[in-house]
Amino acid sequence: MVERCVRRRPGIYATVLKILVLAALIAALYQEVFVSMVDDWWNTPALSHGLLIPPLAVWVAWMRRKRTLALPVAPDNRGLLLLAAASTLFLVGHLAAEFFLTRISFVILLTALAWTFWGAARVRTVALPLLLLATMVPLPAVVYNELSAPVKLWTSMLATRMAQWIGTSVYRDGNIVHLANISLGVEEACSGISSLSALLVASLLIGFLCCSRSRTRLVLLLVPLPLAIAVNILRIAGTAVIADHYEQIALGFYHLFSGWLVFAVSFGMLYVSAKALHLLLD
Repeated sequence: MVERCVRRRPGIYATVLKILVLAALIAALYQEVFVSMVDDWWNTPALSHGLLIPPLAVWVAWMRRKRTLALPVAPDNRGLLLLAAASTLFLVGHLAAEFFLTRISFVILLTALAWTFWGAARVRTVALPLLLLATMVPLPAVVYNELSAPVKLWTSMLATRMAQWIGTSVYRDGNIVHLANISLGVEEACSGISSLSALLVASLLIGFLCCSRSRTRLVLLLVPLPLAIAVNILRIAGTAVIADHYEQIALGFYHLFSGWLVFAVSFGMLYVSAKALHLLLD
């Protein structure tokens, strides 16, 4: 028994040393990427949830560690192809100054390393933590703007119709909602797109906790977008109705309070949706 322990220790030390060297090389390569992404999380309110994603991903991986480690290690050289793709994305993103490519290449790199050294079976068990890490990367500005503009117009239109149906005299000009004494601009924060990333993260976690099948979790991922838009339509319509009678309350207390209320209602409805899908599909 003593001889076995003595023989195993050099192997363990060599493995730990390789891991540390690889981690140091990745940290050196991605140092600027990490710093810029953390800066975005810290200074952009719509991206602040990104600060929570890495520890959440580690927690989910730790919770599933027994399932992962129970599978045999089966190194697969096909992972090197994904590693080459990650390196190419990093190089192209660095040369083109496209932050999204360099940031998402880090998640692809982690997937490639796990596939190469562990095998495909183990990678499947850590798919959820890797998906969580992918959500920490902000969308490219071009994609975000292409999504935000039509959603703002659509949200403004439906909120105006709802306010009119309630009985408020209001009309819309683009994303500007005109009342008798005031005009309200529907910004990105009120369109639902800004809260979509946080709701996607929430749907992944709620799906992990409440649903047992992958197909149920995938269906749950379709809920955040229409949910975010619907809840923000109600928020805008409510603001218009209140502003028509109590302008200061609508632009002050209600505007701040409804922002928190939107998140609370959205998370609650996500949980209810997960429970319903669990009963129907699991």
